[in-house]
Amino acid sequence: MTAPSPEPAALPPKASPQPTTRLVHGERLTDEFGWLRADNWAQVLKDPGALPAPIRTHLEAENAYCAAVMAPAKALRAKLIKEMRGRMKEDESSVPEPDGPFAYYERYNAGAEHPLVCRTPRDGGIEEVLLDAEALSSGKPFFDLGGVTHTHDHARIAYSVDERGSEYYRIRIRDLPDRDLGDTVDDTTGDIVWTAAGDAFYYVMNDDNHRPSRVFRHRVGAPQAQDDLIYAEADPGWFVNIDSTQSSRFLVIAAGDHETSESWLVELDDPQARPVLVAPRQGQVMYDVEHHGDRLIISTNADGAEDFKLVEAPVASPGRDSWSDLVPYRAGVMILSHIAFARHLVRMERQDARPRIVVRTFATGEEHAIAFDEEAYALGLDGGLEYDTDVVRFIYASLTTPATTYAYDMATRTRTLLKQQEVPSGHDPAAYVTRRLLAPAPDGALVPVSLLYRRGTPLDGTAPALVYGYGAYGSAMSASFRTNPLSLVDRGFIYAIAHVRGGTEKGWAWYLDGKRHKKPNTFSDFVAVCEHLVAEGFTGRGRIVAHGGSAGGMLMGAVANMAPALFAGIVADVPFVDVLNTMLDGELPLTPPEWPEWGNPGESRADFDFIQSYSPYDCIRPQDYPPILALGGLTDPRVTYWEPAKWVAKLRATMTGGGPILLHTNMDAGHGGAAGRFDSLKETALIYAFALQAVAGFD
Repeated sequence: MTAPSPEPAALPPKASPQPTTRLVHGERLTDEFGWLRADNWAQVLKDPGALPAPIRTHLEAENAYCAAVMAPAKALRAKLIKEMRGRMKEDESSVPEPDGPFAYYERYNAGAEHPLVCRTPRDGGIEEVLLDAEALSSGKPFFDLGGVTHTHDHARIAYSVDERGSEYYRIRIRDLPDRDLGDTVDDTTGDIVWTAAGDAFYYVMNDDNHRPSRVFRHRVGAPQAQDDLIYAEADPGWFVNIDSTQSSRFLVIAAGDHETSESWLVELDDPQARPVLVAPRQGQVMYDVEHHGDRLIISTNADGAEDFKLVEAPVASPGRDSWSDLVPYRAGVMILSHIAFARHLVRMERQDARPRIVVRTFATGEEHAIAFDEEAYALGLDGGLEYDTDVVRFIYASLTTPATTYAYDMATRTRTLLKQQEVPSGHDPAAYVTRRLLAPAPDGALVPVSLLYRRGTPLDGTAPALVYGYGAYGSAMSASFRTNPLSLVDRGFIYAIAHVRGGTEKGWAWYLDGKRHKKPNTFSDFVAVCEHLVAEGFTGRGRIVAHGGSAGGMLMGAVANMAPALFAGIVADVPFVDVLNTMLDGELPLTPPEWPEWGNPGESRADFDFIQSYSPYDCIRPQDYPPILALGGLTDPRVTYWEPAKWVAKLRATMTGGGPILLHTNMDAGHGGAAGRFDSLKETALIYAFALQAVAGFD
């Protein structure tokens, strides 16, 4: 008698090739899966229900296939969620920020996805709940609370909400304690700066291509159609954002791309104020403005200060001709940020991938530094809500040390512990080891690597590893405390962060060496880090799961093409993998602002050829690929949903073996995935279950 055949395994969806062809620089480009890009993508960002039915059907089939392949890990995912949630304090609260007569903070009720925004009298007293975001989110598949900003007289707040994940925020106004006004301001970035009188606020509006390009002033009680246009950026490659100086005297309108910037100031106590230019834009020159008394303090890379310096200029004549050095440029010491208080200037800087805080007393010019001794750590600076204060806050953490918030008295040089992150299920830092390695790249550069593993983990090449990488826009990956990876580390994984070129961990030159025509350094750095971990016995070939998101997803696509046998699996989270097609599409939200980062292949044949040489989607070739999990968001304006969808379809159509290749698209969210603090754990559990399964084998 013949035994019954086993049930057939779930089959992946097959995206039917529908080739489209165009000529670029005389070269014929054919895209078989371009039909997955909805022609009405801009409408879909505002109304996900507008997605064409064939595309929706395909994405839902991909989600079903992913669920079927990952079904054996259902119990594991539930266990992972329970573990990760157990490390989160259910009734978490932020450290209260004093401002005049009150102290403001957020806190969560046990089980709540979203916070309460609260205040108490500064020296203690009865709590006042200003906003209940959990109640506002009720019944909504997606909800993200953006900015919440109070007026200087503490009488009202403005708050912004995104209910689609597409980063279109609606702003509402509330007279405290609980009376919402009828004002609604739509299609904003969510940033809010009040005037001194509290009868109007400034905001940035997205244009039809989802680019933040115009600044308006909204007067309380007036319809949005009557708002005053304060600033309009004509260059589609420049984005606009707003903030206020620590002194609260000025609104700062900052415009720029990835290599040039320009700032304008608006007096917040003048109801008719117009913007005043600080210094006109000049190619390759960036600057960032703070205010102190009758002068501006500016961080800039002008005059060849590659890692930035601080200059000062009179408020009355802020142009470049008036700039004089305050903190001169020092090669290899990168100034990351600065805050001007009434009596002190504070700056954050980084040298050899290690951050520190430097405090200068204005009256004497004397400086002192705050630094730490661990091999790898993260440091954050919190300027708070006040200007006339001697207290600044900083947050210290490492891969083994939970985030610890201190109040630092800049006059007495004493620190007070305000809070250390709690891990309710327990955490013993001594049970873990954090290391900082330097991995040699093919060209001799030394790539920093931050490591976390459980003490006693065998370092004989048998341990699996999850290696995370990003490497773009000058963003540095901090070696901060992360509770979620402990679920892998406690199962024997090495957790590594590869500080590849394209970030600024080793200064601005580290960024430039991973940008435009030097972009392949990012990819070869990541492979070199993985090879170094193998050579040093931390893990083995075929035992590594690579993980990256957004521009780090491009990195994942590139290394999948370059060194597929090195990896047990690859996780590409909202991956920017269709680089050439996206950079040729000037209508997409991020394309013109991204040309300085990647190049403009429509204008430059050299850029076209170079991007085509590494673009992950274009470089897929017939070979075995490791298991891959790609994650997307339907309303993502940054990396559109069709990039991972097209990539997965072409991988399956081209590869000679390996896999499985999985795609999960969040149909209710955008670039950041689920917004709720517990809902997001479901996505992390999927990633970690995939990593564990990839190392164990999908067969």
